[in-house]
Amino acid sequence: MGVVPRDEAIAMAKERLMDLVEIVPNANPPVCRILDFKKFLYEQKKKEKEAKKKQKSIQIKEIRLRPEISEHDYNFKKQHIEEFLREGYRVKVSVSFRGREILHKERGYNVLQKLIADLGPLAKIEKSPHEEGRFLNVILIPY
Repeated sequence: MGVVPRDEAIAMAKERLMDLVEIVPNANPPVCRILDFKKFLYEQKKKEKEAKKKQKSIQIKEIRLRPEISEHDYNFKKQHIEEFLREGYRVKVSVSFRGREILHKERGYNVLQKLIADLGPLAKIEKSPHEEGRFLNVILIPY
């Protein structure tokens, strides 16, 4: 309809029993449409729901290790981590320290470094080893 004065646009909307809705307020002059406002809101909500459906939620699997882990237990946990990575999950690996074990954090770092080296072809590090209280964490993501 082109550029129309505000009062005239409101009168046109009332004639059609509809609403005058400002679409682009920052434009010069502002862009408005004559439409049913409730229907407009309904369609917007519908579009937002549709967009939400298409989003992929990220799931993180967590595996806990100890600094003094036996070879068999280490291999068993490593197999689980490999399965999770093949399925496309992110994996948070935590080494938990109990009591005075916290004094020897290098043992926890050694376990994580060994794990990262073993999982090299399957995963890359998203967040390098960092300490959170009595835990030493690393986050791995599949290639």
